[in-house]
Amino acid sequence: MTKYKRVLLKLSGESLMGESRDSINPETVTFILEQVKEVINLGVKVGIVIGGGNFFRGVSGSEKLGIQRENADAMGMLATIMNGILLRDAFNSAGVEAKIFSAFPVGSFLKGYNRDSMVRRVNNGEVVIFVGGTGNPYFTTDSGAALRGLEMGADLLIKATKVDGVYTADPKKDITATRYKSLSFDEAINNNLGVMDIAAFALCRENKLDINVCSIFKTGSLKRVVLGEDEGTLVYCNA
Repeated sequence: MTKYKRVLLKLSGESLMGESRDSINPETVTFILEQVKEVINLGVKVGIVIGGGNFFRGVSGSEKLGIQRENADAMGMLATIMNGILLRDAFNSAGVEAKIFSAFPVGSFLKGYNRDSMVRRVNNGEVVIFVGGTGNPYFTTDSGAALRGLEMGADLLIKATKVDGVYTADPKKDITATRYKSLSFDEAINNNLGVMDIAAFALCRENKLDINVCSIFKTGSLKRVVLGEDEGTLVYCNA
């Protein structure tokens, strides 16, 4: 019996690179798909928000290249669409029905976002892949994940990263750093742990959407999270 029935998985674009320097590492994409399929096979409904940092990051483009912030963010949103197309086709090739929902229409490739259609797909057991962030500049894909998670009725937002949870300090720099098994939203804020960006974190907190931070590169991690086992760090709402 799974603890969570409907989850939103937030993946960074960089996660698709794995340890390579290429924008896309096929072996890494296959590994991630297998982790997600394990969860689907348990009957869990899954939505995915994908970033675009493996191709372009809006903030860095604005700061380093002098691109106007709004235009840089638009480029970042387009990068998420490329990743979304990749994931959709990869899922379909693996026998898993997947559908892309974009925050804005893209020519003849993608229609604009429709929540009712998205919910029907989720209820049918299809993987829904959200691209384009929120469709607005100045908002990260973390905010997109919080928004889409609430819209699809998720009971958990899983932020899958390169680290296996939230630590008291940077484990790469401090050997005494320890992983939090769980902590409240208030504790995360008071300790300045930076679980997500402020806007996304506030949206989850206000609407009581718990967050689990775990590693996407740890075999079986997503399955253990939805089963409610001690995996990653659970950031929970105060009772």
